[in-house]
Amino acid sequence: MEEKNRLKTLIILNDPPYGTERSYNGLRLANALSKDGVSEVKVFLMGDAVSCAKRGQQTPNGFYNLERMFKLAARNGVDIGT
Repeated sequence: MEEKNRLKTLIILNDPPYGTERSYNGLRLANALSKDGVSEVKVFLMGDAVSCAKRGQQTPNGFYNLERMFKLAARNGVDIGT
């Protein structure tokens, strides 16, 4: 698809990885958009959200793990920056 027709989306995350669902929902949106093959998605982490991409996160069973979500996003071509 031509570059001018690509949907470009920037998602800025500013909340910590756990305690609220804002970062989780932002990553869900990034992953959903990145699957269409048309969108160019970038996620920018600032403030408390930088810890969302920390390796080795230990979360209780049944809770989302943002580290895994970031890995999926990267595989889908999402550009992640801080």
